[in-house]
Amino acid sequence: MKKSNVALGIICTLISILFVYAAAAKLLDYYNFQFGLSESPFIAPFAALLTWGVPASELLIAVCLAIPRLRLAGLCASFILMSLFTLYIAAMLVFGSEIPCSCGGVLEEMSWRAHIVFNSGFVALSAWGIYLERKKRRTSANLPAFT
Repeated sequence: MKKSNVALGIICTLISILFVYAAAAKLLDYYNFQFGLSESPFIAPFAALLTWGVPASELLIAVCLAIPRLRLAGLCASFILMSLFTLYIAAMLVFGSEIPCSCGGVLEEMSWRAHIVFNSGFVALSAWGIYLERKKRRTSANLPAFT
């Protein structure tokens, strides 16, 4: 097995673990998650939709990462979602707003700056995974067909 395939598997596994854990933590502590979203100055109007939408998206991304044909879509969705989370935290810090944490579980214990670093790491992992998956698809598309 090529090193890039191993790296791609590790990346997808790490992202999947993060999203399944985060979604489960949010759903298990649903009322606190909903309250945190409703207290956010930027997203309060969308709290009802996001309370279900965010964990559902996280779980859907984890499923996509487990299915080879959907892996690229899952990596792209992970890149977008983690980028949005990171930009949201950065905007809240820049504008000095009180930020209610609705991350769930152990992630709630991190400082906001640590959150940005952590999220940026997963944005980078997603980007690397996209690169590896596209490279893998180009390579397999150029292989001769055997009959």
